[in-house]
Amino acid sequence: MSTERIEKEILLHAPLARVWRALADATEFGTWFGVRFDGPFAPGATIRGVIAPTKVNAEVAKAQKEHAGTPFEITVEQMETERVFAFRSQWQGDATLVVFALEEAANGVVLTVTESGFDQIPLARRAQAFAANEQGWSMMVQVIEEYLAGAQSFRA
Repeated sequence: MSTERIEKEILLHAPLARVWRALADATEFGTWFGVRFDGPFAPGATIRGVIAPTKVNAEVAKAQKEHAGTPFEITVEQMETERVFAFRSQWQGDATLVVFALEEAANGVVLTVTESGFDQIPLARRAQAFAANEQGWSMMVQVIEEYLAGAQSFRA
């Protein structure tokens, strides 16, 4: 098993434009992901934010609560409308690349989330960072699914 990259895939039962907005709009992304950003996403932009527990899933929000207020910074690497949203994240001193790839399917949209760059994390922290993020993405693909199923009730 590789500890260089994490990959999660989920079929989202929502129109492509709606899934894209949940990813590419900083306010919507922050609502389900659990970050309050200080500006919009744009290619090449560095956006700062703070952890603000998700409004979508109480169990995930509880896990995020201990990190509330912690700075979170991303640099948007790529925004290809309704296809790819990618950013480098700075989280607790470690930088990784997160890519959200979208592909239309018969019953909705296949979202593939890939996080890579773990080999750049110092060995002493690498396994723990990988395990925590692997578990985190398992939860977050479910959270975006929940968000899209009931987005009207999660408006910030």
